[in-house]
Amino acid sequence: MNTALARRSPLLEGREPYAEVVIGPTRVALLRDGYQAYPAMLAAIALAQHTICLETYILRDDSTGMRFINALCERARAGVEVLLMVDGWGSNVSDITLLQLRSAGVKVHVFLPLRFGLGLTRFAARLRRRNHRKSLVVDGVVGFAGGLNLSDEYAAVADGGGGWRDTHVRVEGSGSLQLEALFLGTWKKQKGPGFDAARFVRPRAATCAALAIVGNDFGVHQKLIRKAYVDAIGRAKQRIFLTHAYFLPPGKFLKTMYRAVRRGVRVAVIVAATTDVKLVLWGTRGLYPKLLKNGVEVYEWRGRVLHAKTAVIDGTWATIGSSNLDSLSMRQNLEVNAVIVDPTFGKSMEQLFGEDLAHCERVTPATVKSYGLLHRMLSWFAFQLRHWL
Repeated sequence: MNTALARRSPLLEGREPYAEVVIGPTRVALLRDGYQAYPAMLAAIALAQHTICLETYILRDDSTGMRFINALCERARAGVEVLLMVDGWGSNVSDITLLQLRSAGVKVHVFLPLRFGLGLTRFAARLRRRNHRKSLVVDGVVGFAGGLNLSDEYAAVADGGGGWRDTHVRVEGSGSLQLEALFLGTWKKQKGPGFDAARFVRPRAATCAALAIVGNDFGVHQKLIRKAYVDAIGRAKQRIFLTHAYFLPPGKFLKTMYRAVRRGVRVAVIVAATTDVKLVLWGTRGLYPKLLKNGVEVYEWRGRVLHAKTAVIDGTWATIGSSNLDSLSMRQNLEVNAVIVDPTFGKSMEQLFGEDLAHCERVTPATVKSYGLLHRMLSWFAFQLRHWL
């Protein structure tokens, strides 16, 4: 696949990445919202010659979802080996659409579907163990990861979508192979349909120490993403900027943030006041008094729904992915994040954070005091449910 040609695709005219850097043997692009990410992903799919691996929590057969579904079908009919994994709870695709995909030759796996007759215990266990990843890998050469699902909510307003605020990343080189290996490992463990494994035999790619794909699972690697965050925050010397739609971190994570503040590190967090999950917002507000008491700056995003999950530390260490900072992502769901250690990329991440701050209102002790009794009661109640949110 000619990735240089993909970057010049007509789909990308006026939709160039927010930032793009070359780090050693790899190229990394920062993509803001569906406005930039969707055209880049569709351009890569259109140029696939051998394989496509697409994994998403939400896929709907609305206008946006059908653009991807039709693109996958076209490539499958052209002889490309196309593997599609969708979550059995988050996705909502009709039987007719699934038949369309399979008839075109797309190999589809529905991750842990919830069926009647499972029994209450098994149903509850499956409900909490979801595939929340969002990744795409084409020909083992170019990969995408981040927070964007595939539905109209995430599409640009100019494209008839909801224009949700989200962040994705495109990686080329060894990062795409890491994404592909993670996908295939999950596919095999979950007993997805058989595929032509010979197509996925790749030449060895030059590694890039500045780029890592961090994915968790339900076993020994359950806490890898949390560990990456905690280690980076523990090393921070100047500033920590977090943008998280769903912010209810575990206690160890919070203590690491508080210790950073005591070291003189500026810690600022953007959370979603405009959100699709109000209960999480109430729970997060129950955390505000402790955050503020420990010197953490808190900002509430106002505007279209915020769904991003990103961080940048000391302008050098950055992560973009599917993992929220809450109990479900940290302990239950399958997630994947890209970690990039590069000052040029980090500078772009800080610039993006600064632009997002312009859409925020700062939370102060006076803000918390202004909450009415009912508001405080709801926040307290939601905070008690944090391990389930």
